Amino acid sequence: MNSRREFTAQRFDYASFFFTGLTGGATFLILAILAIILGNILNNGWGAVSWRFITSGTQQDMFDVNKAGVLPMVFGTAARVILMTIFVVPIGVITAIYLTEYARHNSLSTRFIRGAVNNLAGVPSIVFGLFGLGFFIHFVGQNLDHFLRPTNTEPIWGKPAIIWASLTLAVMTLPVVIVTTEEALRAIPQGLREASLALGATKLQTIWSIVLPQALPGILTGGILSVSRASGEVAPILMTGAAYYMASLPTSLTDQFMDLGYHIFILSTQSPNIEQTRPILYGTVIALLLLTFALNFVAVLVRSRIRKQRRMLS
Repeated sequence: MNSRREFTAQRFDYASFFFTGLTGGATFLILAILAIILGNILNNGWGAVSWRFITSGTQQDMFDVNKAGVLPMVFGTAARVILMTIFVVPIGVITAIYLTEYARHNSLSTRFIRGAVNNLAGVPSIVFGLFGLGFFIHFVGQNLDHFLRPTNTEPIWGKPAIIWASLTLAVMTLPVVIVTTEEALRAIPQGLREASLALGATKLQTIWSIVLPQALPGILTGGILSVSRASGEVAPILMTGAAYYMASLPTSLTDQFMDLGYHIFILSTQSPNIEQTRPILYGTVIALLLLTFALNFVAVLVRSRIRKQRRMLS
């Protein structure tokens, strides 16, 4: 009987082998597709990437490979992503704190907020662009002009601008920050909260001094995911701030800006000679990828440093 059990235990598990191979094959397929895409981009665009291409603008012809530069697009993309992060992270974190620490899980208001967040995550990006145009520009911006500049007919706030594009992207990425922050807050042991309250700290002091520092790496993960999504988005900024061409960099929140994603769209659809502008197109894609990786890399470094400090303190 024992020998039969040992023989049964040593039989080859075909089902486990099949599913292990299936998951491994799927992972390899994803990596292969990614490698092919990156290889194609690098092969077609690396020749156009140079120090002059990255650090100069386009003064005459944006479709001329010898004169084109992407500095205004890099600056505009980085500026609107940084502004978006400044807007979305505090609101997302506060909302997640309310849902996790204060709201009753079965209350009507909590279910309504969670339903709104889930629905917001499924809205197409072009709808956010229309929302930004209607709410931020036509409603908020024009009313600000009427209130602050009643005698001036030239719009300052009631027109496409980098602040409205950033706020539109903040609304679009808000569900990402809320969900990731909630998960980070739930991962904090309840015993830490109870110990802090038992020592006489208020709930606000417990959240500020105990819960948030422990959840900070997870909160930064939400910021990283929002940056990754917003860096390449074009539809939300088409009507809220992106410019076809600007000879100078934006100097205020009410200025329009050039964007790498929008510039890629222009190069691929508006060029009079697509073969001539193909190196610029792929070079701009490389610049967008490098900028996205750089922003994410900085955030990952900050997160890893915080985690290291937490491990040293513990």
